[in-house]
Amino acid sequence: MANAEPIGAAEFKLLRDFIERECGIVLGEEKAYLVETRLAGLMVETGCSDYGTFYRLAMSNSPSDLRDRIIDAMTTNETLWFRDGHPFKILREKLLPQMGEELLAGRRFRIRIWCAASSTGQEPYSIAMEVLEHCARTPGLRPEQFEILATDISPSALFFARNGRYDAAALARGMPDDKRARYFTAQGPVWVLNDEVKRLVTFRKFNLQNPLGSLGRMDVVFCRYVTIYFAEDFKQRIYCEIANLLSPDGYLIISAVENLLGLSDRFTPLSHGGGTYYQCKPD
Repeated sequence: MANAEPIGAAEFKLLRDFIERECGIVLGEEKAYLVETRLAGLMVETGCSDYGTFYRLAMSNSPSDLRDRIIDAMTTNETLWFRDGHPFKILREKLLPQMGEELLAGRRFRIRIWCAASSTGQEPYSIAMEVLEHCARTPGLRPEQFEILATDISPSALFFARNGRYDAAALARGMPDDKRARYFTAQGPVWVLNDEVKRLVTFRKFNLQNPLGSLGRMDVVFCRYVTIYFAEDFKQRIYCEIANLLSPDGYLIISAVENLLGLSDRFTPLSHGGGTYYQCKPD
């Protein structure tokens, strides 16, 4: 295939609108270069010399997985272990002790935690480590009383996450040395996550444009660095649906660069450890 022509305004609009329809990500005009660079490999693979032809091929759904692979290429998979610190401090010092007491008192039978846009697994596995350590220091509390659901739209990210295999560069991004020693086993240049952590997390392909109610009732939702890519009306819908699936007085944790101002009035902001989290208001 000859070198592809640079993407034109019309072709960028077609692909931009396609990406927003498929996964909700909104791309401004200045992001044309991003479409070019991230889709270049697929352009070569499919033999398309221009982006108009590539768009028509995607719309024809031939090959059948091309739409998924476009979204996979466009999805940002930036992540690290225990990202930002304070969400995990909130989980460790506030949420797990409170909910753990309710489990021990028989007021709860299990705790369900949803990690949206889980990428290659660092965030849900960080949550799982906090759960394991809380159970270890709380007599009577068992890891099997906790369920962590991790979802992402990217098939390749989910494949990577399920394997639980990380190189030294990935572990260097936020993994404390003591936890690396406790939860990973070295196999040559790769660090393999222990089964006790992996057992706590269920990974599932899920598009946030689909109804969230199908995920079932949740007690805690981590939805961090996700909605910053979405249009305002889509953000409002997501936060409304999160409030609907949370148990009474359940909790939402978002990133420090996000807030619910003008998006939802169904949560009460709370502070701990230098960070903000949100409690769902009772109906």
